[in-house]
Amino acid sequence: MSKEIPQFEHTHIDAIPGIVKAARTAFRSHRTRPLEYRLKQLRKLYWAVSDNADAIIEACTRDLGKPVTESIMTEVGWVKNDIVFVINHLEKWMKDEKPDDIQLTHKVANPRIRKDPLGTVLVIGAFNFPIQLSLGPFVGAIAAGCTGILKPSEGSPNAAAMLQKIVSSSLDPEAYAVVQGAVPETSALLNEKWDKIFYTGSPRVGTIIAKKAAETLTPVTLELGGRNPAIVTKHADPRLTARRLVWAKTLNAGQCCVSQNYTLVDKEILPQLLEEMKIALNEFYPRGAQESLDYGRIVNTQHFHRLKKMLDDSNGKILYGGTMDEATKFIEPTIVQVESSSDSLVVEESFGPFITLFPVTNLDEAITIANEVCDTPLAVYPFGSKAEMKKVLDETRSGGASLNDGFFHACLPTLSFGGVGSSGQGAYRGKTSFEAFVHRRSVTTTPNWLEKLLDVRYPPFNQSKLRKYQQMSDAKPDFDREGRRIGWVGWFVGLLGLGGEGKTGALGRWVLLILVFVGLKQWKAKSS
Repeated sequence: MSKEIPQFEHTHIDAIPGIVKAARTAFRSHRTRPLEYRLKQLRKLYWAVSDNADAIIEACTRDLGKPVTESIMTEVGWVKNDIVFVINHLEKWMKDEKPDDIQLTHKVANPRIRKDPLGTVLVIGAFNFPIQLSLGPFVGAIAAGCTGILKPSEGSPNAAAMLQKIVSSSLDPEAYAVVQGAVPETSALLNEKWDKIFYTGSPRVGTIIAKKAAETLTPVTLELGGRNPAIVTKHADPRLTARRLVWAKTLNAGQCCVSQNYTLVDKEILPQLLEEMKIALNEFYPRGAQESLDYGRIVNTQHFHRLKKMLDDSNGKILYGGTMDEATKFIEPTIVQVESSSDSLVVEESFGPFITLFPVTNLDEAITIANEVCDTPLAVYPFGSKAEMKKVLDETRSGGASLNDGFFHACLPTLSFGGVGSSGQGAYRGKTSFEAFVHRRSVTTTPNWLEKLLDVRYPPFNQSKLRKYQQMSDAKPDFDREGRRIGWVGWFVGLLGLGGEGKTGALGRWVLLILVFVGLKQWKAKSS
């Protein structure tokens, strides 16, 4: 396989309206709706990723210094596995869905939910996992029968160029395209009308996109960052906790929105945890992170200086690491102990390899601080006893959570992933990627023979029609005015009220009671 990477080139702004129009025209031709069309696009995309794997890995190395194994696991292999999973389940997902808990009298109208494609969508990727975070949601759009435009992050230009090569060589060129560029090109895209916008990136840009989308009532999925807390109680296993948190904070040189931003540690276990973290770092990088082929680099000098300033502004004490090299954009995994929730390493999302330790006296204090720093982070990571971890889940909010681990929930490509509140809205991955780009369209079919029963809805109205309507549609409560459950006696009394008034109503009640009685006897006989 070739490692040749095309040149990154900005898309001409004047060409953008025509590209979007072509995609919208392709959608309106209805050719993206059939199952076989979608499967063919996904199969061709799979082989385009597979055949260009070496070039993708090289692109990620050039952009982020990403280790080969990381690129295989979190970029190439991730996307290929995701595509195969979607292909294997797409026919089942596309089928009409029967709604739950439909009343028996309503089933004659055959209520169901169609999965209609939303239309023409815009997917805006991120620089830190430039292949996975771009093609992941794009796969969902294709599976849903949408047409769309992919806007990769210009922060990883080599990966962006590879995405353009892959999309243009494998997918229907009228239905799917890549637009390259930065703020001007993204602004031009946002000026177009979309049926859905999917954005992965910072809360600041996410706010801009949400405001722009609101102008045309365009739905959005926002996958944003978060000041994610890890919480370590004195009952946690210090060795396992250290290894798992160090792994989570050094993957991709810490440029991972779902990794812990700071760790609240019970003071009793802090010395042991610190020692085990040092052991883990020396074990993971025996020649040091700077010489290791398994440790990445910061994406560009702008982010390098941002991270350096965060560390310079911190009042914390560096306990391990701290080495930086601007020429190679290297920042060593750095353990820092802080004492305040207002420290720069706590209030800002570092998006880098800073392992920030914040001592606390107990779990209650840790939960209070976590909720004050950010009440809706992208994730939360409790380590401790089962009861303690449950307490953290019960008393915090977050997009997701991994108990006794660092972002394991985000490593499962078939588990829904998304934020809440300031960390995002909407979700994707696996089946949820398909659902993110479909409209659940409720449909009924009313048979002609039902007209006699439907006469209650037509004027002129009278008491007879009203009683008939109430008998057909009024749900019987099993609770009283105090909110208490009535129980079987109340149910029996309510049963006596069925059937209407007069002799006919009385006869109906007794026939119903007899049927219930016979049914109970038969059930009892079968049970014995």
